[in-house]
Amino acid sequence: MCSSDRTARVFAGEYGGSTLSVQDEDSGNPAWVVTPGGAWCRFMFLSGALTEVVEIGDMVHIRIADPTGVFNLIIGGRNTVLAETLCKIPVPSFVTVTGRAQMYLKNGEVMLSVRPDSIRVVDRLVRDQWVLATAKSTVGRLHDMHLAIQGMCTDERILAAVRHYAMTNPRLQDLAVMVENAVQTVRPPEFDASVPPDVRTLVMEFLQTGSGPRGIAV
Repeated sequence: MCSSDRTARVFAGEYGGSTLSVQDEDSGNPAWVVTPGGAWCRFMFLSGALTEVVEIGDMVHIRIADPTGVFNLIIGGRNTVLAETLCKIPVPSFVTVTGRAQMYLKNGEVMLSVRPDSIRVVDRLVRDQWVLATAKSTVGRLHDMHLAIQGMCTDERILAAVRHYAMTNPRLQDLAVMVENAVQTVRPPEFDASVPPDVRTLVMEFLQTGSGPRGIAV
């Protein structure tokens, strides 16, 4: 189920186009931010390059870039442990972030941000793994959106996204191209040209050559 993931994985290029906010049935929970690709975001897990950290008053504004765009993060309280930790991270650095999706109006314009709960420095490999996992999740949602456009999907969350964004197959294709371009930024694994040893064969050879009348020492 693509739209009910507890922790959403969404590319910045998709998240940045969101204009739909839905209040949860439990008014005590944060509202959902619904993306054009049908993701219902409340808690998010994202990864990318930390490109900017700016302190404005008592707030810390952060920008994290993935292969498709930029996430804007806001920490309320520059003296919090999280803000102090963040300000010590070199720019640029690859990071992972868990946080809450937020949408609000400012001067009549829809503003999107993520309020981070945690941030961790990682390497390029972890970032690439996030790209691949997010691509897989996104493609699954786009497939469901395509079925909904064809009248073959009954998932109310998917249908709500299709109706709000007036989604069409060409628009889904644009999102699919975004995913394809993101995947192309992933570095291919570096394989060892030598053939890895067959561990079982090595153990058997060792047992045959190393054993004596009383067996073999362990």
